[in-house]
Amino acid sequence: MNNLLSLQNIDDIYNKPLLLLIAEAAQVHSIHQKHTVIYRNTLVSYKTGGCVEDCAYCAQSSRYKTNVGPSIRLSEVEMMQLVNEAIAQGSDRICLSASWKNIPNNEEFDLLIKVGKAIRNMGLQVCATLGTINREQIIRLREAGFTAYNHNIDTSEEFYAQIISTRTFAQRIETLKLLQEESMACCSGGIVGLGESHADRVAMLHSLASLPQPLFTVPINMLVAIEGTPLENNKAVPVWDLLRVIATARIVMPSTRICLAAGRKQLSAEAQSLCFLAGANSVFVGDKLLTTPNAAPNNDFSLFKTLGIELND
Repeated sequence: MNNLLSLQNIDDIYNKPLLLLIAEAAQVHSIHQKHTVIYRNTLVSYKTGGCVEDCAYCAQSSRYKTNVGPSIRLSEVEMMQLVNEAIAQGSDRICLSASWKNIPNNEEFDLLIKVGKAIRNMGLQVCATLGTINREQIIRLREAGFTAYNHNIDTSEEFYAQIISTRTFAQRIETLKLLQEESMACCSGGIVGLGESHADRVAMLHSLASLPQPLFTVPINMLVAIEGTPLENNKAVPVWDLLRVIATARIVMPSTRICLAAGRKQLSAEAQSLCFLAGANSVFVGDKLLTTPNAAPNNDFSLFKTLGIELND
């Protein structure tokens, strides 16, 4: 459906009566994907904190005084320990992350390539979210067995500068297009609760749906307001807003995985169930999602069993 829907088309979908919107999204999901499957991913952060960027929502920025101190780097052994824990929790996809603005061509990138190869040799899928990437680095990741790359656009182009000044929306889109040119599957999504309008959410979804190729995954995050960041006093948005974003994303990007990402710990079992009904079919497992608490694995197992959800296809 890429490139076929106008901004107005998506706005019309987003603003349907909520029950009708969710029903349509559920139908689209059942046609294009297996509605009872939830994919589980784990984020392993090699470098946490010390980021030079100024994303207003992020505890990792070195510009803010948060509970995340100077940058912490994990060893190869520590990363592999986290991978083994992820396997025990049922994850079959590991995403390696690092709080870089641009990927350095040094021994740190070499280490992540090495760890990625080791993860692939264990029979798992491996992807990365490491910041702005160039063509040569994409090729290195692809040749090492990485199957996807995450590069979130966060919000609409119009609202973007109110959240981030150290990079532009256009740069994010350019990087996504470069990844697709190099046949690297892309994950890109946004955050609900930054202070954006409904129109900003529609515009964000239009940008994602208008990329040259369908995205592999669209992570939909709810803002976790972190003390010390400029958005620390933002109020949580109603779950109904989150459902609108998920359901609209499912309808306009039917072949894409929609990931219920950050903020899931704050959702009740009933709210999560509605998100899955509306088309979310991917989650992150593990105690933390970068710097924010994540849903407990035991709670996940119980909920998935209740809903009759299969874990991965």
